[in-house]
Amino acid sequence: MKRNKPNRGCLNILLIIVALLLALVGLAYWDNHALPAASPVIERLSAADQSRLAEAFHLRQSLGDSVWPGFGSADIPLLAFNERYAFLVGLPDPPAGWRSVPQGEQFGVAWQPVPDETFLGQVYYRQELDTSLDTTQNYAVQIGKRYAASFTTGDYAPIGLANEIRSELSPVLVDLLPLRQYTRLLLRGVDGYLSLAAHESYHAFTGMLAPQKLAQAERASRLVTSYPWAEQPLIAAWREELDLLSLSAEVAWGETSDAEVLDLARRFLAQRAARRLNLGLSRELIAYEQQREWAEGLARYVELAVWRQAYLDKEYQPLPEVLPLADFNAYQGFPQRFAQELDQIPRMASAEGDGRFYYSGFAQAALLDRLLPGWKERAMQEGVLLDDLLKEAIGG
Repeated sequence: MKRNKPNRGCLNILLIIVALLLALVGLAYWDNHALPAASPVIERLSAADQSRLAEAFHLRQSLGDSVWPGFGSADIPLLAFNERYAFLVGLPDPPAGWRSVPQGEQFGVAWQPVPDETFLGQVYYRQELDTSLDTTQNYAVQIGKRYAASFTTGDYAPIGLANEIRSELSPVLVDLLPLRQYTRLLLRGVDGYLSLAAHESYHAFTGMLAPQKLAQAERASRLVTSYPWAEQPLIAAWREELDLLSLSAEVAWGETSDAEVLDLARRFLAQRAARRLNLGLSRELIAYEQQREWAEGLARYVELAVWRQAYLDKEYQPLPEVLPLADFNAYQGFPQRFAQELDQIPRMASAEGDGRFYYSGFAQAALLDRLLPGWKERAMQEGVLLDDLLKEAIGG
């Protein structure tokens, strides 16, 4: 009997673990089915959505010029969409619909004022979406001759993301995944939403300043299917490169000496040149890397830099109406967000798609902040790319 006691104890522990796992699965299943299936307000902007969009304007206009010259003072309307409507704020008497960038495909119909509603004391507009077509995107669009930032409403963002996850996973896996917590992790609350608004607003800003360069960078995406993502030597070489970039971004936005930043920039550029040479990467694929880093890497840089500036600037005050929102942290979570970004950079070595270039472009921009004053004005010029600017920064 004494010999059986340890076995019985192990069995009890196993049963407890199984019970806890079943409880967690049951809790995830119950919570997933309790998630809202639609925005709380559909035919107009809710009070919470108005607060978020008002703070998006306030944040960019207050701190944008310190992140990128002219970004804060630029006049950039916002197109926010939920599951049924597109809303337009910041553009009086808009022309009908909008055009995709850079394709120029026309979508939508005439904008209608939202009845009995204003946004920041001004009329704002809406139109019902054609849900049979994919007409909206998180990016920039053109409304007439104006560039506008386009992204989901804050109310709809977690719903749309949860629906996207459901469409990509089997129903069994969806029931096991704690969707509420997962979408919160990805969206990062109101602070993350506002940094996303800055990201998409920067795309509109580049459209205003360098439309041909932006169009060229977007068309380069067609090469995503030609890039040798799965080749192991390329993955290994990219991993070394991204390790250096992760450390580079950390020290560039830290308090280390310029000499250390300069050394990391040199090591990164040497590793990049060796990778491209040793693996025989074509000029076309090299240009693909550079153009996607310019388009999306700089947008990620602005996304993080705006959040960082709001965190560092002790005089910046968010609008009073955004403060009561439950998942707004007044930008105080930036150190955690930055640490997560640094951890994610090396993991992108084995990821396929343009996501890698969001990180590699951001890290190069952080290096340029330390090593090449005035680089931002030049970044909009035709033919000027980030690693070329870094080569100049280190002296050739």
